Amino acid sequence: MTTVTVSVAGEDDREVDLEEIAGGAPPETPTYADLLSAVELSPHEATVLVEGRPVPEDRPVEAERVTVLRLIKGG
Repeated sequence: MTTVTVSVAGEDDREVDLEEIAGGAPPETPTYADLLSAVELSPHEATVLVEGRPVPEDRPVEAERVTVLRLIKGG
């Protein structure tokens, strides 16, 4: 697996190249936080879901498709 489809809720799907976000330096494995960064979001403003379940941001990417939900701030 070299690419992951990232579906940001309410936006278009994006293809993210894992080798590109890892910096091409194996054995560095991108994390879900790296995926968020690749779509210009941070773990403070969004969460990643795999098969409908949230995953820890520091876990290595193992899914081919993820959904990203923006967290809503009240004010």
